[in-house]
Amino acid sequence: MAKNKFNKNWLHDHVNDPYVKLAQKEGYRARAAYKLKEIDEEDHLIKAGMTVVDLGSAPGSWSQYVRNRLIELRRHPSAENSGKPDGCIIAIDLLPMEAIADVTFIQGDFREEEGLKALEAALPADSNPKVDLVLSDMAPNLSGVGVADAARMTNLAELALEFAKEHLKPEGALLIKCFHGSGYSQIVEAFKGVFKTVSPRKPKASRDKSAETFLLGRRLK
Repeated sequence: MAKNKFNKNWLHDHVNDPYVKLAQKEGYRARAAYKLKEIDEEDHLIKAGMTVVDLGSAPGSWSQYVRNRLIELRRHPSAENSGKPDGCIIAIDLLPMEAIADVTFIQGDFREEEGLKALEAALPADSNPKVDLVLSDMAPNLSGVGVADAARMTNLAELALEFAKEHLKPEGALLIKCFHGSGYSQIVEAFKGVFKTVSPRKPKASRDKSAETFLLGRRLK
């Protein structure tokens, strides 16, 4: 009974959520796009000419936002490149993802050699092969057991951090999703060991009742 009530409450909140309605109106696959949008507007993450990697990208709303933003930021519009992003976007996920124009999608595991090689092969020839921005909205399948879920979240954060250490340019940035609670302080400390600047972010589009937060690291040490 309690579970049914929870499901009904979630469905009611979801259907009436202004960000869900806005996502439907603006063509985004998930409301998560507005979390990235808010953080980008505050921190000016996305700039023209960037190479951006979206880890755990499905269903694709973060890649959609990056594409739209890089189109807005195009420096020298012409008939040939009109409507094209000024930059490179590579998305990777274990799950399938419906194609997004101008986004290179790799269905694979960035922890495995095959997935990593495919990702590196997609990088622009002039990037050496380094990236400007790594995004991760990855979250584990939650079990409801706090300690286990925290361990899974910490593991995902560590994987994203390890990828960023290997592939970011010196002035690059990493933005990940994490959860307040057990394991959060360890993730922050790990970020501080890698980045010169570490900032927590809680966009308005992230529900108040959610423990979800985001961590932004900038400029490698």
